[in-house]
Amino acid sequence: MALKNFWYVADLSSAIINKPKRINLLGRDFVLYRNTKGQVAALSNWCVHRGGSLSHGWVEDDCLRCPYHGWKYRADGVCIEIPANRAGAPIAKRARVKTYPVQEKYGWIWLFLGDLPTAERPPHPPLPEFDKPDWRVIYGEFLWDAPYTRVVENAIDIAHTPFVHATSFGNRDEPQVENYDMHLAAWSGSASVMLKPRRSKGLWRYIHRKDSPGVKTTATFFMPNVTRLEVDLGNGAQMIIFGSHKPIDDYTTLTQWIQLRNFFTHPWFDGDAKRRTLKIFREDQKVVETLNPNRALHPLATEFHVRSDALAIAYRKLNQQCLNRGWGINQPLNNSVDSSRRTISMPNSDQSKASELTKV
Repeated sequence: MALKNFWYVADLSSAIINKPKRINLLGRDFVLYRNTKGQVAALSNWCVHRGGSLSHGWVEDDCLRCPYHGWKYRADGVCIEIPANRAGAPIAKRARVKTYPVQEKYGWIWLFLGDLPTAERPPHPPLPEFDKPDWRVIYGEFLWDAPYTRVVENAIDIAHTPFVHATSFGNRDEPQVENYDMHLAAWSGSASVMLKPRRSKGLWRYIHRKDSPGVKTTATFFMPNVTRLEVDLGNGAQMIIFGSHKPIDDYTTLTQWIQLRNFFTHPWFDGDAKRRTLKIFREDQKVVETLNPNRALHPLATEFHVRSDALAIAYRKLNQQCLNRGWGINQPLNNSVDSSRRTISMPNSDQSKASELTKV
């Protein structure tokens, strides 16, 4: 079960312009657009009149026109014009669509889905390296036929590396996971271990030296669906994969990721960096999409756990605490029409390539 009262990544900031765009998230449909001041508005995609798709309409005077009967909605969701009515006829207050708080951060558009007042909302996951000039930033996407919680758990799982990633950097001769301490906060958990991967191939072998004692790896989760993998290759070289694992529906997840590195920061190296990141995802995909049961989190007692699973167990426990607060999503969060006949409009995501967007 997905959770409300958190910030969810909707799309790249650069993907939202003055043309309405439909976004699929949590089995629901939203429409996003920018006004003439560059501000982003987020509304339910469905007109309250006859369920017209607002993303198929257009922006007019910083408002949205429904393509079906021309109803005109302000960014706050209020309908201010019904062309079929006589001039000056009052418009009922319930002629409005639901709207959602929006923030832009790390080159992404975030939506808050829930009912908490501003002061009580969990914060965005931190990414302090993003604005530092000595870090290179690239973006990409990856699509999974799996629940987002399975993808999150895989991203913070330490013990699978020697086996799932044996053809890239995993070392089956060194599968042991040392005892590790966890650092838990209100909405996150983190753990660091020393791994002994195989020596990198290609250009990266000059960063990860053969005589290196190991690679310090730190895995972090931020509720409900963001992960951070930080790899310290030694000699000050670090790489971070920051992923938002967006639940499209109960069985489809879109990972929107940012890779940051403080070595090989020239754009010339971006292609190689993207290929390496996508190779890791494809290796994970072969396992994650075949897990049984391939569904959302289930009681801890139904599986057998060992000490290396401590971080994943912490994630499940925190997820349960959120459910106990009543934050599980059972009903549509927006004014959706007949969800059984909605189609999912997937982003232009391709497992074989990453977005070409970069940030110096």
